[in-house]
Amino acid sequence: MKKFTALICLFFLIAQSAISQITPGADRIPEYIDYLKGKRIGMVVNPTSRIGNKLSVDSLLSLGVNIIKVFGPEHGFRGDVGAGVKVKDDVDSKTGIKVVSLYGRTNKPTKKMLEDVDLMIFDIQDIGVRYFTYIGTMHRVMEACAENGKELLILDRPNPNGYFIDGPILDMKYQSGIGMHPVPITHGMTVGEYAQMINGEGWLANGIKCNIKIIPVANYSHDMEYIPPVHMSPNINTYQAVLLYPSTCLFEGTVLSEGRGTKFPFTVIGAPHFKGIYDFSFTPQSIANMSATPIHLGKVCFGLDLRNVDLKKVRSDKKINLSWLIETYRNFPNKEIFFDNKQSKEIVIFDKLAGGQLLEEQIISGMNEDDIRKSWKPGLDRYKLMREKYLLYP
Repeated sequence: MKKFTALICLFFLIAQSAISQITPGADRIPEYIDYLKGKRIGMVVNPTSRIGNKLSVDSLLSLGVNIIKVFGPEHGFRGDVGAGVKVKDDVDSKTGIKVVSLYGRTNKPTKKMLEDVDLMIFDIQDIGVRYFTYIGTMHRVMEACAENGKELLILDRPNPNGYFIDGPILDMKYQSGIGMHPVPITHGMTVGEYAQMINGEGWLANGIKCNIKIIPVANYSHDMEYIPPVHMSPNINTYQAVLLYPSTCLFEGTVLSEGRGTKFPFTVIGAPHFKGIYDFSFTPQSIANMSATPIHLGKVCFGLDLRNVDLKKVRSDKKINLSWLIETYRNFPNKEIFFDNKQSKEIVIFDKLAGGQLLEEQIISGMNEDDIRKSWKPGLDRYKLMREKYLLYP
């Protein structure tokens, strides 16, 4: 018993030294380790799920926690699968634990998958943006747990984009895997807070509630700067990308490249059509575990280099950058194809990202940024009031 207690203290000290002030829920081992004893544990995790410098699965196993199953979201459990690539069930070569994919033949745990699990744990670093798929994964895990009488323990983590709330509210007619709830593009919540909102607003199927327990982040407020210690996905590989992602991911709904197929995705914007208009250029290539077939593969793209954008100004502005979208649309030679990337059969993907048709219509009409923002304000005001009920942090 003394050895077990010493191990817990050692892991806690490592975690505290790795993150001097803000302490994610997973690193607060003494707050939840006893709760895991004697239980068969299933974990929803990926490479951001860390305690100190080790994956939380590996750390908790070394402390004697009985982890019997791992559930992996987009990009896989150990993060070696590119964006949008379906992931197969597997057995983890390091631990021998069964790995169930939630980004393959099913995106929601089934009754059979959960029948031998006593407690589920969700421990994933989110980016705080509606179209990032991990909050959708959490929704479906919550629903499965509620339907099968399983409790969900959420090891909360900071939101690196939690310092601002912006963008149009999702019109639920455009609900999809990249937008499941009526929230703005940047929602300003941690996954723990967001889970409380999913429960409280009755967003699970038939209004059911998931029995959740949250281990909160220590020493955290939404305005604090937080630089995630590991990449949140293969293509979110710099802090610049983390802060620009809310703005530049919108370009995935256009014929422009947002840098997939380069080593600096989400920090550049361009297309071959801009030759002679912009001097900066890049050429998307097939990169294993990042982007196998990016748009404009092998073609020289001309456009905007955002790698030196002042991140202090990005944070102080507290808003999605619409000027890049407005400028590139204005300068695009063939405007009829700007929003037509042929990636969706029903509703074009830009409308799914934006949360409805209005933003596309506003850009095409030449509406200025201030007037576009005014159209968002009523929805944002209502959302902020709703959000207040679920906050864990100031």
